[in-house]
Amino acid sequence: MITCAEAVKQLWDYLDGVVDESQRELVEEHLSFCRRCCGELEFAEELRGFLASNADDDLAPEVRARLAATLDGLDRA
Repeated sequence: MITCAEAVKQLWDYLDGVVDESQRELVEEHLSFCRRCCGELEFAEELRGFLASNADDDLAPEVRARLAATLDGLDRA
């Protein structure tokens, strides 16, 4: 069993499909019962979708700064 911090730390790699099979299973096991981390996963998926659909648009500097701060916060969780 992994902790929330470990699950969130691996979240982006998990979404990218670059974690090994054993780590993927641990993340999925954690997500199967942890609502908080499921929320993090949903947020990450929504963020990826938004960024993909708006890749050609320039983000305002303040939006880019908030996004960077949010992503940094996820890395530290």
